[in-house]
Amino acid sequence: MSTAKPISPIRKAWYQWKALRFPWRKRFLIGLDLHGNTYWEFRLVRGDPSLPDSRFRRIVKYPRSIHYSEVKVPPQWHQWLRYQREQAPTLDEQASEVVRQERMKLLAAEADARWEAKPRLSDVPGREKGQPVPALNTGQTQPQERAARESPTRNEQNEVTQQKDDPWKQARSTGPGETWQPEAWSPASTRKR
Repeated sequence: MSTAKPISPIRKAWYQWKALRFPWRKRFLIGLDLHGNTYWEFRLVRGDPSLPDSRFRRIVKYPRSIHYSEVKVPPQWHQWLRYQREQAPTLDEQASEVVRQERMKLLAAEADARWEAKPRLSDVPGREKGQPVPALNTGQTQPQERAARESPTRNEQNEVTQQKDDPWKQARSTGPGETWQPEAWSPASTRKR
C-alpha cells in the first residue's frame, strides 16, 4: 500500500529541506506515514542539549483535509511518539506491516471457514448436514406397534398396577385440586408478656 496521494517532487524536496538539522531550527521533520501524516521533533528551548528542558518533543501533524475522528496513527509511529522506540519507522517497514495485517486477515478468514465447516454438538441434526432426524415422543407417534406387541389383558393389568403405584395420581387425588383458592390470613391474637 502506498500513501493516499503520491508525493510530488516539490513536496519531497520540501520534506528533505525540513528534515535537515540546522542549529537555528527549532523543529525537524522525522518522517511520514502511509496515511499522509507527518512526524516532527522539536525542542522547547534552543541551545545546550545537556539541559533537562532540552529533551525533544514528538508530535504528529495530519493533513488539513482529514477530520479529527479520521486521523489514524500506525502502531510503529505511536511507539515512536511515546519514546518506546528510538528510531522512526521507515516507509518500507510500514508497507510490510500493512502486508502482514492483510495476510493475517486472510488466514483468520480461512480459519473461520474451517471452523464453520466442522459439525457442532449444539446443531440440530438433519437439515443442514444431511443426518437423519430422530423421532421425538416415540411412545405417542407409534401407538399401533406397541399395542400389537402387548396383549390386551396385559395392558389392563398394567393400567391397574400403574394406578396403584403411580405417586402422581395419588398426589392429585389427595391434593387441593384445580378449584382450590387460597384463603385470607387471619392471625390469632396473642397475649402480651
